[in-house]
Amino acid sequence: MSAALAALATAPALAEVESQDPIRLTTHDWTGQIVNATILQDVLEKAGYNTELVQADYIAQFAGLKTGDLHVAVEMWETTGREAMDEAVATGNVVNMGEGGLVAIEEWWYPSYMEDRCPGLPNWEALKDCASEFATSETAPMGRYLGGPVTWGGFDEERVEALGLDFEVVHAGTDAALFAELESAYQREAPIILWVYTPHWASVKYDGKFIEFPPYSKECYEDPAASVNPDATYDCAKPSGPIWKVAWAGVEEKWPGAAEIIRNYTLTNEEMSAMVSAVDLDGKSIEAVAEEWMAANEEKVDGWIN
Repeated sequence: MSAALAALATAPALAEVESQDPIRLTTHDWTGQIVNATILQDVLEKAGYNTELVQADYIAQFAGLKTGDLHVAVEMWETTGREAMDEAVATGNVVNMGEGGLVAIEEWWYPSYMEDRCPGLPNWEALKDCASEFATSETAPMGRYLGGPVTWGGFDEERVEALGLDFEVVHAGTDAALFAELESAYQREAPIILWVYTPHWASVKYDGKFIEFPPYSKECYEDPAASVNPDATYDCAKPSGPIWKVAWAGVEEKWPGAAEIIRNYTLTNEEMSAMVSAVDLDGKSIEAVAEEWMAANEEKVDGWIN
């Protein structure tokens, strides 16, 4: 029995909520986000709401959020989703529901053993002189940068071109494939540089560092004169910052109690990293991890609901 179903025994009667229509929460293609959405689902169901989890593309989901076909997205990362979020909010059909408690870093990352092969790291300019050290048989003599799934965005191809790096961007098909390749390379001390993000277990389990690119600014993404290459944009680091919650604007009118819960709901980086580790490394199910979190945080959850 899921935590959500078990909790219904103590939840208010369904008749007490504003609508029994299902609140549709989106899920994407990485473990932490699905854990996050599942916990919020359990919280809402404990409050008596009917919910559904709906698989959706990270950026393309905004089409459904604007129309009300989808209702809640629990993770929009400052690092990769801010532009899409701001555009959607500007239409008036999507509402920013506040910070979700998590603080994001997404950037190029390499294992520490690569510093002997590429002196000057983590400074990005070292990559100009040793791109071949990151080459594979498919990309040689160019280095290979292993990016996240294409749906994650991130402007890696644009940055490679803007900074004149002799790297080919190759996208992993899934979150699991991305970190499976890191595991394989790390065990063999094989060359690798790839997209790593936090909160996640990878930067804790493995010894390595993020590349230090020119500092991020909003202007760097918009004005070629704002950073190191006067003829290109995206020639800087990715942004870092909060992970936001967003919702269809109609949520607050149709389910005002749920909207308040969603605004109150937060997780910490430490909680998320531990839960992702439990799923990806220890083999626990997402449902079991969410149920354990609910049981350990009953007082907090009741405060959000009441």
